[in-house]
Amino acid sequence: MIEIVDLAYARVGTADLPSAVRFATETLGLQLVREEENRAYVRGDDRDHDICYVAGAPSDHVLGFELADEEALRDAFDTLKGAGVDVSHGTPEECNDRRVQQFITFQDPTGNKFDLAVRPHKATRRYFPTRDAGINGFSHVGLRTTDARRDEAFWTTHFNIHPNDWIGDAGLLSFDHVHHRIALFPANGPGIQHINFQVDSIDDVMRSWYFLSSQQVRVVFGPGRHATSGAMFLYFEGPDGMVYEYSHGVRLIDDPNYRPRQFPFTPEAFCVWGAKPDIPEFRS
Repeated sequence: MIEIVDLAYARVGTADLPSAVRFATETLGLQLVREEENRAYVRGDDRDHDICYVAGAPSDHVLGFELADEEALRDAFDTLKGAGVDVSHGTPEECNDRRVQQFITFQDPTGNKFDLAVRPHKATRRYFPTRDAGINGFSHVGLRTTDARRDEAFWTTHFNIHPNDWIGDAGLLSFDHVHHRIALFPANGPGIQHINFQVDSIDDVMRSWYFLSSQQVRVVFGPGRHATSGAMFLYFEGPDGMVYEYSHGVRLIDDPNYRPRQFPFTPEAFCVWGAKPDIPEFRS
């Protein structure tokens, strides 16, 4: 069993790197850490970076997870290889690019790309954003899947990942006490479907709603409250069609007797307040 201990980073392709950086800093509220050649690193917490924008195809996405140590990485390589998964080691140059000591890379059955990394760098100074959106952490990622049940079985078989709820076939999965760290949404192909940042309060969610509206940023869902995690949320669209989410109040599950719940794939299951999603993967 491969033991994931945390999210590490997302790598997101962009057709217009300056626009992606400008949106991330001036609108989303992340801090620009550095720019190198065709890449820009931004963060909203104590990680070296949460997102690395890479000039290139907007469909090129990678999600990085952190493992405990080098032994765990070796065991993960052997586990994936033994399961018939094509897995490879990152080169020293690629490790430096990701700001990790070592990593391996693989794809899930849909074709989503992942890194398993050890000793990702931490920031040496506190997070200080261009815009105060109240962000306190990179919390979860929505993933597209061409077969949600198959991909959920892949994660629960080989990793310390378990479902906490389902909306239709969309699994809300976690490796720790947070309600979900990845969510699998049925789609026609692979890719990161949305990137979530937690904020300090519902006031931050609502302030951002007014701010984004004033900046003519396309809000695609919310403000609302999820029936599953209990989080209050706001989803909006950035460059290259990437969807970002602010949320506050996500459920933490510490009850060993908690049982995953099945919700219908309806707007009401996504929002108990009545907001309707303008997101393809959230519509039946």
